[in-house]
Amino acid sequence: MNKFIQSLALCLAFCFPAFAAQPVNVNTADAGTIAANLKGVGQTKAEAIVAYREKNGAFKSVDDLVKVKGIGDKTVAANRDFILVEGGNVKPKPAAADRSGG
Repeated sequence: MNKFIQSLALCLAFCFPAFAAQPVNVNTADAGTIAANLKGVGQTKAEAIVAYREKNGAFKSVDDLVKVKGIGDKTVAANRDFILVEGGNVKPKPAAADRSGG
């Protein structure tokens, strides 16, 4: 019986990561969803992704994520299979009007 439990635990240990992360659309997801589904991206980095998206508009490619402070090539590479960017219709916030009178 002990061998059975050890085998079951080992099997679950290898199977669980396959079900843990789900693909996430970084153009539509909230910070909590991004943090929960991308490796190496906690709540703070996820909030930075959302803030960047709101300021600059939708990400056009997965590689655009490196423009976000705290997100580097390694993070993008580790998550490439779980990052979606299609359907991004987020427009950047309008810039403040120049009132210099010039």
